[in-house]
Amino acid sequence: MFSKKMLWGSLASLVLLTGTSTLALGEMPVHSEQNSQFQHIEQPLGLKVGVAIAGLALMGLELWWFLFYPADK
Repeated sequence: MFSKKMLWGSLASLVLLTGTSTLALGEMPVHSEQNSQFQHIEQPLGLKVGVAIAGLALMGLELWWFLFYPADK
């Protein structure tokens, strides 16, 4: 059966999930023009490399956490 802690955690995650999606939809501008074009923004190569390395590092840390972190006894 569900514990109170699990029930409250599930409820909180549901509220956060639905709250952020409605907030994001509420802030999106509505354009009636069908021919609008996206503006290209060039990012520096150093920033691209930094973001890629940071993402790989975080994925590696998560993989280490789930596979190799010793369980409590």
